[in-house]
Amino acid sequence: MDFHNNQRPRNAPRDIAQGRVKMMRPEKSSRPVHMVNSFPPPDNRQQFLRYLEHMRRDLIHIGIAIVIAFIGIYPVSLSALRYLKSLIHADLAAFGIPEAFFAILTLDLGIAVFICIPFISCKILAPLPQHFSSFSNRAIFAFWLTSTALFYGGVLFCLTVTLPFGIQFLLSFEASYVKPLISVSKYISFCFLFLFGFGLIFQMPVVMVLLGRLFSIDAKQLAKHRRQAVLILTIVAAVLTPTPDALNMMLMAVPLYLLFEIGLLGMRFFR
Repeated sequence: MDFHNNQRPRNAPRDIAQGRVKMMRPEKSSRPVHMVNSFPPPDNRQQFLRYLEHMRRDLIHIGIAIVIAFIGIYPVSLSALRYLKSLIHADLAAFGIPEAFFAILTLDLGIAVFICIPFISCKILAPLPQHFSSFSNRAIFAFWLTSTALFYGGVLFCLTVTLPFGIQFLLSFEASYVKPLISVSKYISFCFLFLFGFGLIFQMPVVMVLLGRLFSIDAKQLAKHRRQAVLILTIVAAVLTPTPDALNMMLMAVPLYLLFEIGLLGMRFFR
């Protein structure tokens, strides 16, 4: 029998193996290969939500600081009440047995919050560089210093200018048959309402710069709406001032407009 027709060449397995290797080689493509990232970078909204989550934890530290200041400031609460009483030149009355006690506690709490304002501002501004790349630690320190100075500046402006003028204006309606009988708790709440209001309103330049950095607000576009800004600031001044007279309202409206212009300059400088 002739088995030569069924025999394969000796190099056939090697050729087949080489052919298989050639078939398994991937073809080269001229198209560039791009790595696809399945986790896109979070946008400003997601970063802002993470910042709020961070702030939720910091609220506990702020509460502890206020409690410590509340306990430490209690011995001087009566001195602060004596100073506020000197602004009205009238006697304060307590309409009820516990009113004087709760009035002192309210005054103590308000002073504690005033003292803790630098710490509160630090807790609000310090996490920003961790969540927003547009903020640096040096910029945050500048924001913190400016915010603290503006808050205490607004409180001082209200305490020395607006509040005394407003109280004297309201008491000027006193007559021989109308004598003021002022509740101590309502008077303390009245004072703190305007003191905190002026302190927060004076934060306007810092808030404008922060919003411009966070949400890319253009200062030039905002400057085109000066007329609307003047109208809004005038309404805010009319609400914040304790008297309806034009002089006291202008004492509030003019600083507000100056703060608005300072905020526009800050938005251009820190963009």
